[in-house]
Amino acid sequence: MVKQLTLEQKDILLKEGTEPPGSSSLNNEKREGDYFCAACGTKLFESKSKYESGSGWPSFFESLPNVFAIKTDHLLGYARTEYHCQKCGGHHGHIFDDGPKPTGKRYCNNGLCLTFVPKTNK
Repeated sequence: MVKQLTLEQKDILLKEGTEPPGSSSLNNEKREGDYFCAACGTKLFESKSKYESGSGWPSFFESLPNVFAIKTDHLLGYARTEYHCQKCGGHHGHIFDDGPKPTGKRYCNNGLCLTFVPKTNK
């Protein structure tokens, strides 16, 4: 891990925790820009793939290619697809099959695991 993380970030990224729904300031982020892993700085998502899912967490219908590793988690008693940053191994959230076109996917991401960098107009 490159960055100094808060206790909450460590709980999510390193121990596969979850932030409370509706708690992320990124839920309301509408500006154009990019989303990076808060731990290692890897670019994960572009703002064009972000949408309001109503889940309470920042949601994206696609990630950048080859940035996540996935595994199955049974923590709630049923199978869910969990994803981790390929570079640092940090847990980000779960992928669901209830997203919008064109992918039908919902990357349900903990906001504390992301750093948003708005696009600058040159």
